[in-house]
Amino acid sequence: MADINQKIARAAADMGTAATPAYGAHESVRSVDPALLEIVELLFFAYRDFTCEPDVILDKFGFGRAHHRVLHFVYRHPGLRVADLLDILKITKQSLGRVLKQLVDEGYIAQEEGQIDRRERLLYPTPRGKELADRLAGPQLDRIALALEKAGNGAEETVREFLQGMISEQDRQAVAELISTVDTNANE
Repeated sequence: MADINQKIARAAADMGTAATPAYGAHESVRSVDPALLEIVELLFFAYRDFTCEPDVILDKFGFGRAHHRVLHFVYRHPGLRVADLLDILKITKQSLGRVLKQLVDEGYIAQEEGQIDRRERLLYPTPRGKELADRLAGPQLDRIALALEKAGNGAEETVREFLQGMISEQDRQAVAELISTVDTNANE
């Protein structure tokens, strides 16, 4: 477990060091490219529909999208340190605290002391948390699979490259490392 936490810590620390996003605000105003503006609009609609079905499920539990994000990363990276989760999500300790407390209190996430540093809090999905994470991911996975199928051969790699390109340049390698730490057998 220490090895995965070291990889996650490195990846999360790398993501936390990016002071400004690569695509941050610019002083000069570019001329608006209608084709790019259309893609921006499509992203808004895609995100709306990507989150709508999980939002309905979350609402039944009194949860929101912040709960979904926390549960997703804990589910995908069992044993994740709270400090690393803060870096991954780029949120404040106070913002995470409320959401995490609710997920722990209601039995979706378990916290354990670190084996080496007892001050560390390691996060694990409970069976109940795994079930909810799967339930939330289901409609999203179906939506992505259908869209990739409609897009045709090679779409998965193109979409992967596009999404990686959307991540700030400073964070790309760290995100790739974080994703590579997923143990696909851990959540079965």
